[in-house]
Amino acid sequence: VQLVESGGGLVQAGGSLTLSCAASGSLSSIDAMGWYRQAPGKERELVAARSSGGYIWYADSVKGRFTISGDDGMNTLSLQLHSLKPEDTAMFYCAASDKGLGSPVNHIEYNYWGQGTQVTVSS
Repeated sequence: VQLVESGGGLVQAGGSLTLSCAASGSLSSIDAMGWYRQAPGKERELVAARSSGGYIWYADSVKGRFTISGDDGMNTLSLQLHSLKPEDTAMFYCAASDKGLGSPVNHIEYNYWGQGTQVTVSS
């Protein structure tokens, strides 16, 4: 499975961005896809995820501001970022898992990763 992100950039606080992820390969095995972010000096964290059946999960820090969407074929995944804050500045990664069937999408191993796209929010 190959994942390619796009859509990052520089935005002012309060602004919006949309990140996109294009997936290719053996997608029928994918159980879930998600978006992680990693800020400088911090651990990578899952911010939103979507199962192949359409179940969606958000981290508390982004609820009400970020919206994840995708298709059941797991070909594409998007993340709309609204009301951005400087603390949202991070490298955002698209991830996919073929190890998560039947498990919560925020408690599974994501074993496929994109190269990342940078989101920078200025104050």
